[in-house]
Amino acid sequence: MRDSTPLTTPRVLGTETEFGIASRDASAVDPISNSLAVIGHYPGISVPHAVWDYENENPLLDARGFEVEGERERPNPDYNRQLNKVLANGGRLYVDGAHPEYSTPECTNPREVVAYERISERILGQCLDNMARLRGRDQFVLYKNNSDGKGNSYGYHENYMLSRSVPFERIVKTLAPFFVTRLIYAGAGKVGAENQTSFTEFQISQRADFFECLVDLNTMVKRPIVNSRDEPHADYGKYRRLHVIVGDANMAELSTYLKVGTLGIVLDLLEAGVDVPDIELDDPVMGIKQVSRDLTMKGTLKMTDGRSTTAVEIQRAYLKSAMNFYACHELDQVTKDVLVRWEDVLDKLERDPRSLAGELDWAAKRHMIESYMDRKGCGWDDPRVRLMDLQYHDIRPDRGLYYTLERSHLIERVVQDVEVIRAEFTPPSGTRAYFRGRCIGKFSKSIYGASWTSVLFDVGNTTIKKVPLMDPLRGTESLTAELLDQSDTAEALLSKLKA
Repeated sequence: MRDSTPLTTPRVLGTETEFGIASRDASAVDPISNSLAVIGHYPGISVPHAVWDYENENPLLDARGFEVEGERERPNPDYNRQLNKVLANGGRLYVDGAHPEYSTPECTNPREVVAYERISERILGQCLDNMARLRGRDQFVLYKNNSDGKGNSYGYHENYMLSRSVPFERIVKTLAPFFVTRLIYAGAGKVGAENQTSFTEFQISQRADFFECLVDLNTMVKRPIVNSRDEPHADYGKYRRLHVIVGDANMAELSTYLKVGTLGIVLDLLEAGVDVPDIELDDPVMGIKQVSRDLTMKGTLKMTDGRSTTAVEIQRAYLKSAMNFYACHELDQVTKDVLVRWEDVLDKLERDPRSLAGELDWAAKRHMIESYMDRKGCGWDDPRVRLMDLQYHDIRPDRGLYYTLERSHLIERVVQDVEVIRAEFTPPSGTRAYFRGRCIGKFSKSIYGASWTSVLFDVGNTTIKKVPLMDPLRGTESLTAELLDQSDTAEALLSKLKA
């Protein structure tokens, strides 16, 4: 008999994407200035005079129970405004390091994440188009990928709200084998190898070569498979934010959907305290590189108990645990769909990975490149092949090779165009992003700043008014839509909130 009660509170989740940037202008050698110029040309709804509020951010806290020594830099207000654009969808467009970066607003299911991540490609494309129109020429190219091919990797991060009651040690033990093997459907594909790793002509993941330890706080050096940052952007006593840096940035919607959806399911198991696969890899750091090079899905990974198993079999173990768990509970339609697609993809990977050329990034890219090599009679070391690898991720619809597949209906979609277009100016309804985004869209002149945990108003007196948003599941459409609709000004909204 199924239990009809909800399993958990909704899982709040979202992603952050750093875009690779290349300049056509030999004199434009500073990637930070280039990135600032790009985001500064966004023509859509944002608040150019707003600052980003860093008050509740501390990236130096470690989930293992300590704070790492270091400086927490806070830009001055003018530079802050250049670095950050708070968007009407509740998300954020900004410069981090030397890259334009986009964070989705807080979502409650993987289908939302796909739509709010896909709109980032259009948003950055609008920036490039606006720059070209105003300057009279195309100056920059942006890539939704993870490597410049010169030994530098840049990030794609996932974020999941998780109960503080789940011990971090259990999180590491459960997720390490899952992360090592998840790339068989979540990898973006890559020609060659980097970071002084073993030679390969083509591999499944763009990021796998750059992971050097199992657990650590770093994201740019000594990268860990499980990141230990403990910065919840919420009530610290109640929530963790699982900060995942081990994934690739995907173009294919199904790869993103499964990447985010399957991990959300595994976190459901962790929070419910049910049995999860008892798998411990002998060498996860070596294992992730092995899996990335295993295009046949037949290679084996050694476990600490001496047995060996395949990446597909490890993923099946997690899927089986999930199926057993959900067999006794009601589940929503999106979770049901993720389970069905997860099983289908694993079946196809086991039978013939090439059959997924119309579904997964790495398989699509491999098929496209191999077809080209057959026509041209060239090999993997041909410079044109390297260029194709990069062009697959070009965010310009008329230049990016992924978009060629999409226009030709050769790659599976998860969401419809109308969902993606809607995601530019309409925030998700089920999280605090709704309140943040609606305020940006309706009261832009009165917005002083914003963050994940607050909206700051300047209504003309000497004090900045802060509306706290510490609970990611408050500030939703059901709780605040009527209040926002009935408030014609920021002053009226603040007055109603006070009352």
